[in-house]
Amino acid sequence: MAVPVALSFFLLLSLTLFSPTHGRVFSQNSHIKLPSESESPLRNKLTHLHFYYHDIRNSNNPTIVQIIDTPKNVPNGFGSTFVMDDAMTEGPELSSKQIGRAQGLFGLASLQDLGMFMLTNFAFTEGSEYAGSTLSMVGRNPILEQNREMAIVGGTGVFRFASGYAIANSLNSVSTPEHFIVEYNVTVSHA
Repeated sequence: MAVPVALSFFLLLSLTLFSPTHGRVFSQNSHIKLPSESESPLRNKLTHLHFYYHDIRNSNNPTIVQIIDTPKNVPNGFGSTFVMDDAMTEGPELSSKQIGRAQGLFGLASLQDLGMFMLTNFAFTEGSEYAGSTLSMVGRNPILEQNREMAIVGGTGVFRFASGYAIANSLNSVSTPEHFIVEYNVTVSHA
């Protein structure tokens, strides 16, 4: 008697698991909106973004903090690691319109030169047409070069299915050791 019950349960479970599911994965109360069938990652949009972010290293209100230090005998500060939560603005002045925050982790990852690894989320905030959306950037940043290219590897909100690249340009002429300004030109393909 137990065998037919177990077999019936197994068959019912198998049919449930292998039958196609229809409908939304999230409940109607979820704030996450799934793409409709007419939205497809194959119909991508191309968006160009231009903004600046501000590394502030002063002791009063820093937006960049070192979390791992290395011994003094290690070349190029190899292994030093930092976290950041930098303002993203429309113009190079910190007082210009803020459109988001550049939040992430970076470290000095080269023994030969000043090359950093960067893991950064560009989180767009209110005041931006992309409010609530993010772009994720990963890559090597050889900071002594004028223009550096890093990969955009994903995104959320407006930038679902994002891929592309970011060109970073240090504004050495207007930066100070306490306030370093980086210009970004980002080209991203997204749903």
